[in-house]
Amino acid sequence: MFLKIDDMLQDQFNRTVKYLRVSVTDRCDFRCVYCMAEEMEFVPREQLLTLEELNEITRAFVELGVNKVRITGGEPLVRRDIDQLFENLGQLKGLDELTLTTNGSQLPKYAGKLVKSGVKRINISLDSLNKDLFKELTRTGNLDHVLAGIDSAINAGLKVKLNSVVLKNRNVDEVINLVDYAVTKGIDISFIEEMPLGVIAEHARDEEFISSDKLRKIIEAKYQLTKLETDNSNAGPSKYWAVSQNNTATSSRVGFISPHSDNFCSTCNRVRLTATGQLLLCLGNEHSVDLKAVVRNYPKDTDRLKQTIIAAMGIKPERHYFELSDEPEILRFMNTTGG
Repeated sequence: MFLKIDDMLQDQFNRTVKYLRVSVTDRCDFRCVYCMAEEMEFVPREQLLTLEELNEITRAFVELGVNKVRITGGEPLVRRDIDQLFENLGQLKGLDELTLTTNGSQLPKYAGKLVKSGVKRINISLDSLNKDLFKELTRTGNLDHVLAGIDSAINAGLKVKLNSVVLKNRNVDEVINLVDYAVTKGIDISFIEEMPLGVIAEHARDEEFISSDKLRKIIEAKYQLTKLETDNSNAGPSKYWAVSQNNTATSSRVGFISPHSDNFCSTCNRVRLTATGQLLLCLGNEHSVDLKAVVRNYPKDTDRLKQTIIAAMGIKPERHYFELSDEPEILRFMNTTGG
């Protein structure tokens, strides 16, 4: 059946896709223990989408009704000439929000450029404020560089949210410190249950799992949390709580992303484009469509590209089924998927 170009991106479960996450590279200057192996084989550069192809595919999504785009990786800011992509995407009509997820290491260089491109808010990964533990978790990261990046982003006028993956036997003692830091900075923070993507040797996922409910109880030993209603029309998977201390409201919120303990698939409005051009219809499934083949075999054929995207919505699965196992069904690492 021929699909009209003006059809909205709606899947078979009546969910409208308005949010595209675009991975621009699988490379990263960190090697976080839950994200990738210590010795990684990265995709040959010629297999990656070019900046022009990334722009072309993203523009097609925006013309089909997507109004939020998040740039991810790997670490997106290590991609050569990435500021050019931000500048081009920032000019797309109909794109209400352009943002990114980053480890923060490159922000002293890029924060000002991001603001000029129209980026208003970003997510920064931070799992510990202890220098030794931070190095242990990231293997190659420098905490001082990340904290400087956070300050650069705030000073540039970006709205910053921290993302923290908590492992029960590694960094759970950092939870209160991280909330303290967020409150002091006047920024939000989300805690994420580890997602079982890729085979890792660093730890057993089931032994390191800690639920969002348990993390909330840890935080409530010091702070008062009040659940907030979330508008899921264009939001991510976080469920947010207002933060007060000694009955005095702060300007920070705490979010919880709970792929195991509180499945959020019913409101999923997201798809992911990998750096190699695979359109992933679900984080926890392998349903995908090769958009790189379309843009390379039929260059500048925007209608064909849009038809392929629209048809892909028909194979978006209803939900994921994450299992805590040392042998996950999804073998791709998070840096391949796009954070």
